[in-house]
Amino acid sequence: MHASTRPSKVVVVGGGIFGVSTAVHLARLGVQTTLINDGPLANGASGRSLAWLNSARRRSDAYHRLRLAGIDRYRTLSAKYPDAAWLRFDGGLTWDADDAGNDIAAVFEYERDLAYHALLLTPDQIAKATPGVDADSVTRQGAIFNPGEGWVDLPSLIGVLAEEFRSLGGEIVTDAGRARVNVRNGRAIGVTTANGADWAADAVLLAAGGEVPAIIAEAGQHIGDDTPIALLVRTKPIRHPLKAVLNTPRVAIRPTPDGAFALDSAWSEEEVIVKADDSYEIKPSTLEGLLQEASRVLQGNPKLEIGDYGVGPKPIPGDGEPVFGELQAIPGYFVAFSHSGATLGLIAGELLADEIATGKRHPLLASFRPERFAR
Repeated sequence: MHASTRPSKVVVVGGGIFGVSTAVHLARLGVQTTLINDGPLANGASGRSLAWLNSARRRSDAYHRLRLAGIDRYRTLSAKYPDAAWLRFDGGLTWDADDAGNDIAAVFEYERDLAYHALLLTPDQIAKATPGVDADSVTRQGAIFNPGEGWVDLPSLIGVLAEEFRSLGGEIVTDAGRARVNVRNGRAIGVTTANGADWAADAVLLAAGGEVPAIIAEAGQHIGDDTPIALLVRTKPIRHPLKAVLNTPRVAIRPTPDGAFALDSAWSEEEVIVKADDSYEIKPSTLEGLLQEASRVLQGNPKLEIGDYGVGPKPIPGDGEPVFGELQAIPGYFVAFSHSGATLGLIAGELLADEIATGKRHPLLASFRPERFAR
């Protein structure tokens, strides 16, 4: 713990879910906070996230606990906005390929031992549990239905939180360009943005998605980075009964607030072409392939059409686990860098704001400190 006094001014860098959530939690605590983003809000990974709310399959106990707390906060939010089209808890359905790697039976036992709500269904039992799935596409080992899972539309949520943040006196600066965190006499003192503006602060939170490792490297610090380039495709709206999030061997699907589907997969991610100027190229065959894979697992095998798509870095730390908290070597310099931004977005913002405001480290974040990567 570094901070002995409550900061009078905090600058948050990043307009995705981690930045906006932390900023609104700081404002609720009465801390004067400015949020700065390189472009419009939600222009990074939060704008192209599958945003499945879950703690499915296997991970460390500490990570599982943090994710469960994250889902809990969404439950509370759902009670506040019961009719929100952008936050739904209609479950998640998962099945594996029919090969030696099929892990469904073992995963079901694992989840059941954790008391993580899970049902192991044969293909012909799925329709009764959750609508909208082509049972013939489900492998013979069956599927796991997790009734407590859900999804969130992060740009919608970010808009709701930003409105509250402004109403509490918070300032939002968009289109400021890339930010540099200023360090003097060994501690963070503010931020300079690409447009030349300076922002003084007693503490800074860097929540700039895939840019985090490069920006902290400018201060001589290291965070392991395994960030891939990801692709999220959104279809045109279609009338269809699917409500759950689907995770299948060849495609993941979630409904969207406007009646479309969001799609991603591991194989389509690998087909993104990164050009010499760091721009991206997506082959038409990749987009068409995703649509076909999605149609194959959906009831009625509907014809799906491209609405739009997003491509860019998907933040993943080098060991796969979140990175949250103050840099041990630089007092006042906090970071948020993680996969699962949707599931962790509310709880991470709450706990980071509390740490920034009080200087007291939260035990739930003990396993996720940036110093584990110190060289």
